[in-house]
Amino acid sequence: MLMANQSTYREFEYIDLGFIDYKEAWDLQKTVFDLRVRKEIKDIFFLLEHPHTYTLGKTADSSNLVSNKEFLDKYQISVYNIDRGGDITYHGPGQIVGYPIISLSDWKEDTHLYLRSLEEVIIKTISHFGLKGERKKEYTGVWLEDGKICAIGIKISRWVTMHGFALNVNTDLDLFNGIIPCGIRDKEVTSIQKELNKEIDINEVKEIILQEFKNVFGYNSFTRRTNYFHSEIK
Repeated sequence: MLMANQSTYREFEYIDLGFIDYKEAWDLQKTVFDLRVRKEIKDIFFLLEHPHTYTLGKTADSSNLVSNKEFLDKYQISVYNIDRGGDITYHGPGQIVGYPIISLSDWKEDTHLYLRSLEEVIIKTISHFGLKGERKKEYTGVWLEDGKICAIGIKISRWVTMHGFALNVNTDLDLFNGIIPCGIRDKEVTSIQKELNKEIDINEVKEIILQEFKNVFGYNSFTRRTNYFHSEIK
C-alpha cells in the first residue's frame, strides 16, 4: 500500500454531491479549497457525477477538442478551460468523479506520491470487480489492457489539493469521440461496464472508493456529511 508514515489522528469529511453541474462543482471546490488553506475545515472528499462536459487543463492543446458545434449541441456538452494539470478529458453520467480537497502538509508534501496514491485508490477499487488496473510510466491515470479506465488531473497550491480523478463506470464512451482523450492519440478508453458487459451499481462503487481512499491515505476515520457549503459560495 502506498502510504506515508502517520503519527497523528487524521479524519476527513465525505460529501456525495450526486449529479451536479461542472461549474457549480468547480465553484464549490474553490470555496472549500480556500477554507482548507485557512485551516477552517477538515479534509473534504467529494464524489459526484457531471452532465456532459469537456474540460481542458492548463497545458491542454485545443486541437484535441475535435468535435464540431453540431456534436456539442447534439449532446449538450459544456466546455471549460480550467486550472488543473493535464490535457482534455470528458465528464458525464455514469462516471464517478472524485475531488479530494486535502492538506498534504498533514500527510506528506509529495506531489508524485499523491498522484500515485490516487491511482492506487482506483486500482484497488476496480480489483473488487476482478479488473487488474495498471500504471503506465509515461502517463498518469489507471489503465487496463483494453484502454484507460480512469483519468487523473490535479492542482496543488500551498499543499492543498483540488480536482482529482474520473473513473468510467457506466460511461457512454461514444462521448470520448469528440476529443483526443488526455491528448493521447493511440490509446482507447474503457469502463467497468464495458469490461464486465453489464451495468454497475454506481453507489456500490462509490462506497468502495470511499473505503479505499481512507485506507490508502492513512486516515483513521471519516464522517458522512451533506453539502453544507452552499452558504459560503459567493
